[in-house]
Amino acid sequence: MTRTLVALTLAGLALAACSQEASKEPARPTRSALTAEQKTALLASLPAPYDTADLQNGQRVFARCRSCHTITEGGPNMTGPNLYGVFGRAVGVAEGYNYSTAVKQAGFVWDAGHLDHWLENPRTFLKGTKMSFAGIPDATDRRDVIAFLKVETGYAPAPTEPATPPEPATRP
Repeated sequence: MTRTLVALTLAGLALAACSQEASKEPARPTRSALTAEQKTALLASLPAPYDTADLQNGQRVFARCRSCHTITEGGPNMTGPNLYGVFGRAVGVAEGYNYSTAVKQAGFVWDAGHLDHWLENPRTFLKGTKMSFAGIPDATDRRDVIAFLKVETGYAPAPTEPATPPEPATRP
């Protein structure tokens, strides 16, 4: 009985210490979930061929990735890193994830083209990674999952520059 009471007390203290540590971390701002209309508009704003992707198929294809990756803002790293904000991010720098040396030294920024080649066959795209996923051989599935990730991971298209009005003509 005494051992059980001591064990429960220690477990309670350990949990209390964990919750105090977690509360010291600054809260991360989160964006509100996109509506179906916002998702449709974001999809339409993507460059070809992603603007014609099937988001439902992309979600189904991403189901293969969920055992290793999360996509929510502030989501945890798992076997693989959290993918929120992946587009436009340098490879191998997601906070709190221990990347292989090959990924740390890859020296590129994630965009749709790099992700497409990576997903086609991760083992040949970048040798020496920890990723054991066999890849997504179907180009349509890759297009759809990339569009799905753009819509679901905080991607924002680059703002277009407003047209510069012409200079007024000067008379000689």
